[in-house]
Parts: sequence; C-alpha cells; structure tokens
Amino acid sequence: MDPNLAPPILAPSILASGRTLGIVGAGVMGTTIARGLLDAGLVGRRQVWAGAKTEATCEEVSRVLEIEAATDYGPYLTDAGVVVLCVKPKQVGLVVESLKGLPPDAMVVTILAGVTTERLQGLLGTDNPVVRAMTNTPCVVGQGMTAVCGGRTATAAHVAAAQRMFAAVGRCVSTDEAYFNAITAMSGSGPAYAYLILEALADAGVNVGLPRDLALELVAQTMLGAARMVQDTGRHPAALRDDVTTPAGCTIGGLMVMEDGKIRSVLARAIEESTRIVGNLGKS
Repeated sequence: MDPNLAPPILAPSILASGRTLGIVGAGVMGTTIARGLLDAGLVGRRQVWAGAKTEATCEEVSRVLEIEAATDYGPYLTDAGVVVLCVKPKQVGLVVESLKGLPPDAMVVTILAGVTTERLQGLLGTDNPVVRAMTNTPCVVGQGMTAVCGGRTATAAHVAAAQRMFAAVGRCVSTDEAYFNAITAMSGSGPAYAYLILEALADAGVNVGLPRDLALELVAQTMLGAARMVQDTGRHPAALRDDVTTPAGCTIGGLMVMEDGKIRSVLARAIEESTRIVGNLGKS
C-alpha cells in the first residue's frame, strides 16, 4: 500500500473520552462525512453534533442521522475534540466567529476550497491544530478521493486522525499543501468533468442507435471499470489503452477523432483554469 494512503479504519473512536465531534455546515458533504464516521464506528451518535443555518435543516439532519443539530451550536463547543468545517469559502470569517469558546486542543478540519491553513489559523487567532482536506462528492457512495495536510500546529497524529476520518468515505492521501489548488481542480471539481464526458459518450451511443438507459449503463460501468483497472493493476493508462487498441481497428479510429478534437489540450486547459480560480476563492 502507498504509505501516503490512509491506514485501514480501526476502532476505537478517533475522539478522546468525553469529547465530541462537530460538523459545521450540515449540507451534502457535511452529512456524508458524519454518516461515514458513524457507519465506520469511529464515533458514536452521542459524540456527534451538527450546526446548520436553518431549523428545517437541523430537524432533517437529526432525523436522518439520529444526532443532535442546532443553528446555535455554541454550547456544543465546550467538549469538542474535532470540528469539521463544511461551509462555502466566503463564509469562513463568519464561521470562525462562531467558534469562540473552542477548546485550545480541539482539532479543526476544513474542507473549504482555496482557504489555506495559514489563513484559517490567522482567522482563528489560536494555536488549535488545523488540518486541511480536499474531498469530493463521490464520498456520498463511499468512493470519495480526499487529500489532507496539516497546518503549522498540527502534528502527524492530527493528520493521521484526519486520514482515518476521510478513509471512512473513500480513499485518502496525505500530501503537501502546495498542491491543494491543483488537487481541488483535479479531484474536487473532477467529478463534474467525468459526468460531462459520461453524458457525452451516452449521447453518442444514442446517436448510433442505442436506447438511452442502455447507453448510460454501458458508459458508466465502462468508466468505472477503466478507473479500477488503473488503480488495481498499477499500470499506466497509456499501456492499458494499448491493450484495447488493435491495428486498423475501431478503437484506434475513435482515438484519432478524439486527438483531432484536441481532447488532451481541452482537458488540460480546464484543469488550468479551475486551478487559477481556486487560488482566488479563499482571498476574499
């Protein structure tokens, strides 16, 4: 196993006795992370709480996850051991203000795109250990890809704890923060690019006579299988592509059309532009 990948999830809880874990921002990603931690047995339901903007969201989260949730989560901070920030980057200042009273040893985990550990640490004005994570929406089905890094006061143990958390919803690697804008563009935004390509291939299938539901099923499983081939075999995608590409065959014909359309440069430009935008998200 890659030494940077998270180790297997093992009980007991990632929390010290008497401490709690809070999810601030109980949207899709926040509730998915909470559910993954609960399902993996890393925390108990009485140890988890959530903060949300509306009473309706709090009621829904409480019903679905069977945890406490509130718009005013200040009282929960006293015993917090870990707080996970799952809000929009532009809300970081407001959220940090709501964390007054957080114990000085509580770990703050942030999934805010573009917000560096240095900036978050400065806004907190404390030495709380900060771990930055960039994850993606396939966490919803347990197939997420997350990268984590520690801030200036985070120890290797804090980073390892964060890895265990995100390994509950997919794969997780520890890496340098200098890569995070590119990781956000590649992995955080990546599912959207994959969906666009998947949709285009399914439409192409319909164009040559396939029923839409069949075309979609064929393309989705083919893309999933191709990705698993890369992961499980460790072989370069070009080598795997060559296995499929016989001389004068139909595959090479299709690949030549893709190359004529400059698909490589288009995808590269998409990642480049996304990386540029991410770099400005956390500055305002």
